[in-house]
Amino acid sequence: MVIASEAAEGYSAVLFIEEGQVARQMRWSEFGAFLDGYVGLSDLAETDVRAVLVNLNTDLTVSALVFFRIWFDEEGRADSSWSLPIEALAEKGAKGPNLGGGPIRLVCRSQCPDPAFADELWDPDMTPGSNHFQVIRKAVDANALRFRKAETVSDDDIPVLTATEEPSGNSGDSDRSRIAQLLREQRLRIKTLQSVHRDSVADLNREHRLELQGLRADIAQIEQQCERLKVANEQLKRMLSQRNEQYLAMQEEIASGDFADQDNGEGARVSAETVLLQEQLERKQRELELRGDKLVVLERENHELRHRQPPEESLLEELRKQTVFLVAYHPGVGHINLPYDDIETYFNHPLAYAAERCGLNEPAYKEWLAHYEHPVCTHTDASGNPCNEPIMRVTQPAEFESGVSDRCEEHAG
Repeated sequence: MVIASEAAEGYSAVLFIEEGQVARQMRWSEFGAFLDGYVGLSDLAETDVRAVLVNLNTDLTVSALVFFRIWFDEEGRADSSWSLPIEALAEKGAKGPNLGGGPIRLVCRSQCPDPAFADELWDPDMTPGSNHFQVIRKAVDANALRFRKAETVSDDDIPVLTATEEPSGNSGDSDRSRIAQLLREQRLRIKTLQSVHRDSVADLNREHRLELQGLRADIAQIEQQCERLKVANEQLKRMLSQRNEQYLAMQEEIASGDFADQDNGEGARVSAETVLLQEQLERKQRELELRGDKLVVLERENHELRHRQPPEESLLEELRKQTVFLVAYHPGVGHINLPYDDIETYFNHPLAYAAERCGLNEPAYKEWLAHYEHPVCTHTDASGNPCNEPIMRVTQPAEFESGVSDRCEEHAG
């Protein structure tokens, strides 16, 4: 449940941002009703909403912004477990841009006073033409929520102390303040761009994994069909071979006159069986040919799947054209730009791929990696107890020598 303070009640609002624009805005008290579950928004059903808490000064200039996320369920009601203390965070925000009333207090994903809540926040876009700060300032200036602006005191009513000479440092202080403000804004933009880059790379990696999983599933299914057809084909071949042997044996018996002494009824029966066997043989041969044709088609599809070009504008196509690079990191190798032809090989055996780049086999690389992650003496005594004495880490896989580099001075050699 949300209980708003008197100040927040009068001069706080929540804006819902969608596609770079303010899609909906409400006073803090109205937002509290959504959080308490009294009302729902059907158009937001099953939606992860990007919202902004806007705290205002009495002259309706922005004093603080908190960029937060909130989930609405299938009935359009706010997540009942949502408990982000955005009011408290707003009071602790670091300095942000000047939106008309001096530098604001800003809380977002890359500038969060409490890292435990960072994943529930989001970063504003500061790109020219789609700057979220400008969008928010425009909405505040429009004052669609009809906040009451406090009366300002006229300059004529304020006593003025005149001086014969203005302090000479005022201009320099103003310049330093302006430069400091610009530096803060640039640092914030760099942080948000880095955050967007990390999210984009994570999305690309996730999309790539899903595409690879789909392709592997298709290939596995076709391989299973091929195996089933091969087994059925072998069974048919054996059956046809047996029928063919029976048919040839009967033909030899008929040709040698072994049935000459049998009555006409028995001879007619044998002739009928011979015709039936011949028809069955021909039918099985046709089935075998059809199965063989289907097997050829499936094998061709399997080959096409393995060697087909990725669809245009897909992640794999961008990787193939190298307009997007997939980067992997492994200790001892560092960052690796994966060529398109190596992507499937890497994801099947990433450690083996990294080991090859180091000039080692996989077991040797794993042994060095264990030493690198936990550099201790691996000598064991007669009872099987490890020494575990900390030793100097060997940072290069090629310089690691098993039984020497992973021993302390006492057990070396």
